[in-house]
Amino acid sequence: MAAHGDRPLTPAGRRVLQVASQLFYERGIGSVGMELIATEAGVTKKTVYDRFGSKDALILAYLRTRDERWRDFITARLAAVPDGARDRVLATFDALGEWLSTECGRGCSMVNACAELPFPSHPVHAAAAEQKGWVRDLYAELTGDGTLADQLLIIHEGAVVAYSVGGIRNAAATARATADAILPR
Repeated sequence: MAAHGDRPLTPAGRRVLQVASQLFYERGIGSVGMELIATEAGVTKKTVYDRFGSKDALILAYLRTRDERWRDFITARLAAVPDGARDRVLATFDALGEWLSTECGRGCSMVNACAELPFPSHPVHAAAAEQKGWVRDLYAELTGDGTLADQLLIIHEGAVVAYSVGGIRNAAATARATADAILPR
């Protein structure tokens, strides 16, 4: 992960990003100021701005880092599944269940950011669209069917909302069963 000006992150920059990521996700972007991030990271506010340039850039770094973790997570889970589109698609829902129970108690960071920063021109919307596009493209690659990929993405996203907002702890398993019902045999 690069910081402001595409420089690699220093140890202080990594600490800032780690602290900001946790605070943004747990408390919401709007309720977390740069002063709090600096204090919690044990740096000055000037250091935060030197490393990231702006709060928006720090928000994007947080979202991109979380997205990279998700992509690495799902890719690693799929690497352990033998070839076969059906099994690989279903494995994404197993992985989603694991992710939800360990990483996603407050819902999707991308959706949360878009809700807090609702103007479509804000860069978080492009980051979120890219992340959702990646998941959709993964399903399209696995199934070879764009319409089915759209359906699977909607099931996937619905599971995240059902888990985080609806409190349905078996949402990923239910989504998996739904995907299993619509996948060609």
